[in-house]
Amino acid sequence: MSGTSENLPETPDGPDLDALRDEIDELKKVPTEELVNPTPTLVEENEPTPEPTDAIGSENWPTED
Repeated sequence: MSGTSENLPETPDGPDLDALRDEIDELKKVPTEELVNPTPTLVEENEPTPEPTDAIGSENWPTED
């Protein structure tokens, strides 16, 4: 394929590239982990809200005396 790079502009331009550039910009906003291993929407919506808990050993258990 010699000689083909001489015919290509430095920066490609055209109306068909605008939509592609927009899609690329949208994909750049998504974290890589989400692209590689996406979380299903149903799981994400039903994920419980974490609540603070007591530290291990801080509870007073009733003793049998």
